[in-house]
Parts: sequence; structure tokens; C-alpha cells
Amino acid sequence: MNSAQPPVQMDVPTATSSGRRYYILALLTFAYVFNFVDRQIIAILQDPIKAEFSLSDTQLGLLNGFAFALFYVGFGLPLARWADAGNRRNLLAWAVALWSLMTALCGLAQNYVQLLLARMGVGVGEAGCSPAAHSMISDLFPVEQRATALGVYSVGVNVGILAGFIAGGWLNEVYGWRVALMAVGLPGLLLALWIRISVPEPERLGAVTESLVSFKQVLVHLWSLRSARWLALGCGLTSVAGYGLANWMPSFLIRSHGMGTAELGVWLALIAGVGGGLGTFLGGLLADRLGQRDARWPLWLPAGVLCTALPFLVLTFLLPSKLPALLIYIFPASVISCYLAPAIAVLHGLAPNRMRAMASAMLFLVINIIGLGVGPVAIGLFSDLLSASLGAESLRYSLLIIVCAGTAAGAVCFLVAARYLPSRPAAHGGAV
Repeated sequence: MNSAQPPVQMDVPTATSSGRRYYILALLTFAYVFNFVDRQIIAILQDPIKAEFSLSDTQLGLLNGFAFALFYVGFGLPLARWADAGNRRNLLAWAVALWSLMTALCGLAQNYVQLLLARMGVGVGEAGCSPAAHSMISDLFPVEQRATALGVYSVGVNVGILAGFIAGGWLNEVYGWRVALMAVGLPGLLLALWIRISVPEPERLGAVTESLVSFKQVLVHLWSLRSARWLALGCGLTSVAGYGLANWMPSFLIRSHGMGTAELGVWLALIAGVGGGLGTFLGGLLADRLGQRDARWPLWLPAGVLCTALPFLVLTFLLPSKLPALLIYIFPASVISCYLAPAIAVLHGLAPNRMRAMASAMLFLVINIIGLGVGPVAIGLFSDLLSASLGAESLRYSLLIIVCAGTAAGAVCFLVAARYLPSRPAAHGGAV
């Protein structure tokens, strides 16, 4: 397919029944729940791991962020090409099986290097999840329902964090961090089998006359759109805040407010899980509804919400008492991921069908390089640098600086990206 030619854009769902469509969406969302349970459980376990292996905060940041992100990104693009070219259902099943097995192996690690290698394996497996799932969802739902469907799928992040914090906090206190990792990893093997057996491969919309495009064609196409460039940067910078909070809030609450893992697991599960899930879903739903009035609303919405969340984040880190800080934290934790479903929906509107899995992978590449690869490591590094003068409170100020800066910068990028979108939903090529 010549990148200069207008793509075939037939966004009309196939004859898949409504019930079957929502069953597939539910199972894809369930897979994303397992994805984030296995990804984020390390966050609530990192202080006992730090104590056992005598680690620094920088090493913890590498474990949670860079090591995972390096392999997540490195394998994300070739696996997305597999999703664009082949059977997405099979890719997803194999991905779930791999990351689940590697999570269980994390619990058997005898030193930091072994744990780091196992986390790299988790990153390889999880790289195959979202590009395939995003592409399947975009073929199952028409454009006017796409952000809502992607919002439902994206709620898997919050439900996964909820389950990971509750299970990880309780299992760690009762059985230790090793059992916690094995207990959440092994059930994923059954989920992989369930997906392979019960999920059909959706028919590709508009794919009959399209040939597979290259990585270079997708990159050139997206880079040619200023809207796509600023959107991706906004997602990456906002994810610095999101991943920073997800990876370091448990340690902040332990060190600055003296909370135990079981207690903070329940608090963070309710805040980030229930509140965050509601915020993520509403982000997609409102983007669909407001986007019918003006196609720029899916980006204006997260920009406005992130600006509103900033003062709440500042108070979260500066309040000296535990309960007020946790209550104030409810709002920013609930809305920090509201950008994800609208951003993916906008991106898929800018890309033809055979580019969508690769486009998602490229977006997640930016999110994971900037947000996950840099964010947790930068917070850990700043914490180590400030520890000489601030002691245990160094993490508080490291989070304050980096999380708030990422939130503000992300909001600005979404506003700039919206400037290059048409006010009315347009065929591919209407944005610049």
C-alpha cells in the first residue's frame, strides 16, 4: 500500500452479534486486568524486596521501569506487526501465557539480577497484549462507539491495580513477596487457554483491498501529522505522572506515613482501582459524546481534567497527615488515566485499519519509553540524590517535582494536538 494513497476506511462493524461483541470485549478487558496485576504488583512489594536484596531506590526504579519498558518497547513493534499481519487472538493467548509464567518466576528469584531478568520476560509477554486488543476492538465497534469500548478495555488498568494492591498487600504480610508473585502469575496460564479456545478472530474492516504496510510507512504517516506527534508526546509525559504514582505511592505511604502493605493495599485499591476505573471509563464515554459536537473534545477533555488535578497532587505530597493526604489523592488518582481511551480513539481515526495495531504499538512505545522507562527511574534517582539532606522524606519531594511536572506538560501537549484536528469528525487525512 502506498502511504500517499488514501486508505480504505470502512468503519462499519461486521455481523458479529452484539452479545458476542461484548463478550469478546469483556475477555480482552479481563486479559488487561491480568496484565496490570502482574505489571504493578511489584510496586507494593518493592520495599520488602529492597530490604532482602539491599537495593537502592534507583535499582528499584530500574526494576519497575526501565528493565520492563526496554523489553516491552523492543518487542512491542514486531509483535504489533504480527497483529496487523496475522491472527490477533493467537498472539494475545501466547502473550498472556508468557507474562504470567515470567511473573511466577519472579517469585523464585534468588538475587537482583535474576529478578531483573524475569521482569524483562514479563515485559516481552505484555508487549503483545494491547496492540492486538486495540485492533480487535476497532474492528468490533463502529467509530462512534470506539472510545467507549476502548475506555471499557482501559479500565483493566485500574481493576488490575486494584487486584494487585489488595492481593499483593495481603499475601505479602501473610506469606511473603515470593508467594504473592507466584499466586498472581500462575492463574494467567488458564486465562491464556480460555482466550485461545473461546475468542474468535474478528473480521478486519476494510482489509480486503489493503496490503500490509511496513513499519516505515506507519512511522512516516503518523510523523507527518502534527496532531499525532503532539498527542503521543502528551501521552508520554502524562504517563510519567501515572507510572510514577503507580510505582512509588506505596513506598511513599510506607516511608512518610508509616502504613503497612495490607492497609495501604486496600486504600490504593479503592482509590486507584475503583476511582481510577470510573475515571478511565468516563473519559472514553465523554470523549465519544462530546466528540460528536467537536472532534477536538477528546483531547480538550483530558487537558482540562489534568489541569484541575494539579493542585490536588501538590496537596497529596505536602500534607503531613495520612488521612487528609489519602482523601485528597482520590481525585487525581481517579482521573490520571482519563486520557488513554480518547487518545487511542483519536489515533485510530488518523490511521487506516492495517496500521492500527502498529499505531497503538508506537503510541505505547512513546508511553513506555518516556513514562515507564524514564519516570520511575527518575523518581528513584532524585530520591537517592535528595536522601542525604531529606532522609526518608526524599521520596515525597521527588514525587512532587516529577509527577506534577509530567501532569502539567501532558495537558499542554493535548491542547496543542487538538489545534491540528478538524472541528468535525473527518475522513482520514482531515487532520494535520
